[in-house]
Amino acid sequence: MRSRDKTIPPSDTPEHKVEVRRSQRRHRTVTAYWDEDTLVVLIPARMTRAEEKHWVAEMQRKLLRTGPRRAAPPKASDEALLARCAVLSAKYLDGKAIPASVRWVPPMRTRWASCTPVDATIRVSDRLRRVPAWVLDYVLVHELAHLKEPGHNAAFWELVRRYPKTERAIGYLEGLSSAAGWGIAAED
Repeated sequence: MRSRDKTIPPSDTPEHKVEVRRSQRRHRTVTAYWDEDTLVVLIPARMTRAEEKHWVAEMQRKLLRTGPRRAAPPKASDEALLARCAVLSAKYLDGKAIPASVRWVPPMRTRWASCTPVDATIRVSDRLRRVPAWVLDYVLVHELAHLKEPGHNAAFWELVRRYPKTERAIGYLEGLSSAAGWGIAAED
C-alpha cells in the first residue's frame, strides 16, 4: 500500500513541486526522481514528518546539484511519447515523420503498437511501459516509418533500420512475447 502526500515547495525553489510517496514495502531506502516539474520522493511509510522533511530537503539538494532536469521519460505520458517521437524522427527519419498524436492504449492483443498514416496517429500498447527505453524507441521508429511508408516493403525496412538497435529490439520483443505467451510478432 502506498500513500501520497503533496508537499509545498520551499520558498527558495518555487520552480518545482514536491510529491512525497510513502510505501509500506519500503523499509530503509529513500529515492527521488523528476517527473516533469515535480520532484517525486519515495520514502518508507513509517518515517516521521521530521525525517520526511529532512529527506525531501536532502533529495532536493542532490537532484538540483546534479544539473538540469532531463526530459520526462517517454513512458510518463502521451505528451512525453509525442516529444520522444519528434526526437527520433529528427535523428533517424530526417524529421519528416511527424505524428499528429501518439498515445498509450490498453494492451493490444496482437500488436505492440499501431499507426494510421491517413490521420498520422500512433497508438502504443501499455505493455511497452516496462520495456527498456531502447526497445520503446525501436517501436516508435517503426511506427514513425509507417507515416512515410504504410506497408512493410523494402523502403519501409530501410527507414526502420536507420535505428541502430533494430535487430536487437526485435529479438527482445520476440523473447518477451514468447515468454509471456502473448503471440505478438515483433516485426508487425
